[in-house]
Amino acid sequence: MTFTWDFPYPSRRMPVLARNAVATSQPLAAQAGLRMLLAGGNAVDAALAAAVALTVVEPTSNGIGSDAFAILWDGSALHGLNSSGRAPQAWSPQRFAGMSAMPELGWDTVTVPGAVAAWSALSERFGKLPFAELFQPAIAYARGGFPVSPITARRWQQAHALYPQLAEIHRTFFPAGRAPQPGERFRCPDQADTLAEIAASRGESFYRGPIARRMAACAAAEGGALTLDDLARHTADWVEPLAVDYRGVTLHEIPPNGQGIAALIALGILRHFDLGRFPVDSVDSVHLQIEAMKSAFTDVFHHVADIDHMRRPPGDLLRADALATRAAAVRMDHAAAPPGESPSGGGTVFLTAADESGMMVSFIQSNYMGFGSGVVVPGTGIALQNRGLGFVLEDGHPNRVAGGKRPFHTIIPGFVTRDGRPLMSFGVMGAHMQPQGHVQMMTRIFDYGQNPQAACDAPRWHVSADGSVQLEAGFAPAVAEGLHRRGHSVMTNVPESLFGGGQLIWRLADGYAAASDRRKDGQAVGF
Repeated sequence: MTFTWDFPYPSRRMPVLARNAVATSQPLAAQAGLRMLLAGGNAVDAALAAAVALTVVEPTSNGIGSDAFAILWDGSALHGLNSSGRAPQAWSPQRFAGMSAMPELGWDTVTVPGAVAAWSALSERFGKLPFAELFQPAIAYARGGFPVSPITARRWQQAHALYPQLAEIHRTFFPAGRAPQPGERFRCPDQADTLAEIAASRGESFYRGPIARRMAACAAAEGGALTLDDLARHTADWVEPLAVDYRGVTLHEIPPNGQGIAALIALGILRHFDLGRFPVDSVDSVHLQIEAMKSAFTDVFHHVADIDHMRRPPGDLLRADALATRAAAVRMDHAAAPPGESPSGGGTVFLTAADESGMMVSFIQSNYMGFGSGVVVPGTGIALQNRGLGFVLEDGHPNRVAGGKRPFHTIIPGFVTRDGRPLMSFGVMGAHMQPQGHVQMMTRIFDYGQNPQAACDAPRWHVSADGSVQLEAGFAPAVAEGLHRRGHSVMTNVPESLFGGGQLIWRLADGYAAASDRRKDGQAVGF
């Protein structure tokens, strides 16, 4: 299969063709990764430098207190890494008794941050450059300042009203009493000091040293449950990715507690249809994809949890007979019932890097809702994620909150192989947009032959847990009308931010084609 080099959608971007490439959602972070490649580092070094820089230059979506996942091709094999954190041991359903849902802000949303452990694990196993060198761009931006990019500035302004009662986040990230404006220089020396200590200790200080003690002391002083023991117990776990075949290629996703399996289920349903016989962006094509996605979410919201607590193994949800049954239930003339309840919120960065040796990395990290829990550990610049919001309180549900348990996670890196060889490293940020974005990238490229940048530029659809469908500007009016006639509740004129942001690197015969989403500040770079 060969894609076209046509660009049919309005865009401010062109793909970057190079033998080494980095793509992410903020230009300074992409350049930090490029610097590592130019210094003789590999794709893992580039990915990590970009990831660390993103905690500084895009704090509205991730931070030092984030979680992280990765899938990478090391030149001969595929590897998955789950570094999402577990709940404090002291958490139990009784702690949240009387609540209708998990809290959104504060210490009772904070699980152990896993990103730092991911950085260390990836560097130790696959990196070439000294660990501390990967931190230099981020430390320089934190200490000396950087001009805030436009879309990040907008998110920063929107976040200002979310944390009115939390003094430390305002002191650290809103020091002028407001969010920075586009182009305004922002400095955070506390972040610089923390990153320097993480770099010098290879992350040990964050989980068992002075930084860990500061986090635990802050929790104890403010009524949180996180302890030194919780931090010291954290492990970044190497895992075997799940996979499903689709149109001659294979999509790989991290197994639960993440929702990547939703993309696999949806594609496993869609492979029972000749999607390509319907025009791209047509009512029939979009309807089929939405119905497959709703069916996938029904399974995911019911079953997905910490893999050690699931009632059914993930492979059961991907059995050929189960997918065929799901496909047989899809009706072309009528929308199915909504998929059900799900965790809400979002705020994520995705990046991908590839080098001329053939190494490719798909990496994602997130604070979940903007700056996360709103908890910032004094004097550190660490904004802690609120991934505890991913748990449910329903008695008997596999994802019910409990101590030492990983919550349902929205962030998912994607990776595509063909005949056992690497083909594409990619992701689409944005809460429950993520598996939907993976499905849309896959169908656009492998059913319709669009190149990665065109697939990224194209208008997107989004289906919510209540079954409502949001259409991005760019679809013909007849699409919304046709979906409505089939029973979909359709919304247009919705914020562009709902549709996430993608980054993709495609392996060419010699080099790569790297694409970056117009919905974000970022860029693809290479040489």
